[in-house]
Amino acid sequence: MTKLPTRNLTKSNAQFQRAVKRLPLGVSSTFRYWGDDRTVYVHHGKGGRTWDIDGNNYVDYRLGYGPAILGYADDRVDAAARKGMEVGGVFALSTERELTVADRIAKMVPAAELVRFSNSGTEAVMAALRLARAHTGREQYLLVEGGYHGLFDAAMWMSNMDEWDLGSNTDPELVPYGKGIPPTIKQLAHITPMNDYERLEDMFRKHGDRLAAMLIEPIQGNCCSIMADPAYVRLARELCTKHGVMLIIDEVKSGFRVGKGGIQGLMGVTPDITTFAKAVANGYPIAVIAGREAVMRNFRYGGASHGGTYTAHSVSLAAAEECLRILDETPALETLAAYGEKLKAGISDILNARKIVHSYTGHPSMFGLFFAETPPDNYRAWKTSDYSFYDQMAYFLHDLGVIVEPDSREPWFMCEAHGLDATCLTDTLKAVETAVDLTLEHVEAEARAS
Repeated sequence: MTKLPTRNLTKSNAQFQRAVKRLPLGVSSTFRYWGDDRTVYVHHGKGGRTWDIDGNNYVDYRLGYGPAILGYADDRVDAAARKGMEVGGVFALSTERELTVADRIAKMVPAAELVRFSNSGTEAVMAALRLARAHTGREQYLLVEGGYHGLFDAAMWMSNMDEWDLGSNTDPELVPYGKGIPPTIKQLAHITPMNDYERLEDMFRKHGDRLAAMLIEPIQGNCCSIMADPAYVRLARELCTKHGVMLIIDEVKSGFRVGKGGIQGLMGVTPDITTFAKAVANGYPIAVIAGREAVMRNFRYGGASHGGTYTAHSVSLAAAEECLRILDETPALETLAAYGEKLKAGISDILNARKIVHSYTGHPSMFGLFFAETPPDNYRAWKTSDYSFYDQMAYFLHDLGVIVEPDSREPWFMCEAHGLDATCLTDTLKAVETAVDLTLEHVEAEARAS
């Protein structure tokens, strides 16, 4: 039998016991709680690696859910941010750098005719939906199953797959993510499966004249990096145009990561409104709402309200200016995508040697690993599949010094620093090989026990 890995979390566990008395679940985001005895508290990060307060060193493929596109504590971006500090912080007034960064975004993304800044992906999508309603005068909106658009009430609706009868001719019930979301909002929300062309057309036939917007992540950053067919996104564009609906492409995770022009650039689709956030400033808090001039001009007195005390903060803007320059003018995106391809190939070699069927979803810069011959192409296919092998493997990977999300929904994110540090790949593949063998033994033990 393969020896079980061990990891000293004494300080982290002690920190949890202290923190849980003051912070719910001992953390500031529910998704950071991984259990009373496995929640990680970070000491620092550099490049493609993270160190916890116990001194454990991890090759990190969460990267804060994607923001550290160049790697943690990138010297170039941090130097720019320090210069941004000299500006003075926050004024609730504008600075020249806002236009400089907006011009760079418009250069990289043709659909970004006008730009507004926010602080987080959630804020950006909230503003985008409000903008669509202001422009159309309508209230209802269409979501795509498996999409994630942040933690605000209008976006926190999903198909209840856990209680759905697969053999029925009915759709799963639309339910909120959790408590505290007013049921009345459900009257405004509609949802449709990814890549189901007939259902999408049917949705627009039934509701198109009442929809303000359709929100879509063409690469689902919170569901295995499942990708929409380009033809599906093009159909969505056609239907939105036909029915006067604003197409909102949510690129909070894919923007400036899968390509300079985002996933919309790769697919050749022009949205009315786009949102960006994660990779804009290599981890400094900033987000973007961008779109057609005729739509964006609704941000005005008497139109759609938008603002925020910390919006376009001098430090975040300075970091964004340098990060976007690097992504636009250097081979950084090619470097991290090439690393993703090498990592996938190495994992495949390990799995093929053990005759384990597998496939990948998404883009090499943010991919999902799936243990089936064909990867899922929508949320229903993922939710009704067996992802227990992945979840167990991820558990072992943490103890072996590789950080991935504890379940299969979150993609593996690459950064430029991964591609510039040869040890990241060798350390990862060594850990994956051990984790796969341990998972196989775990599965066999469970089979014998049953």
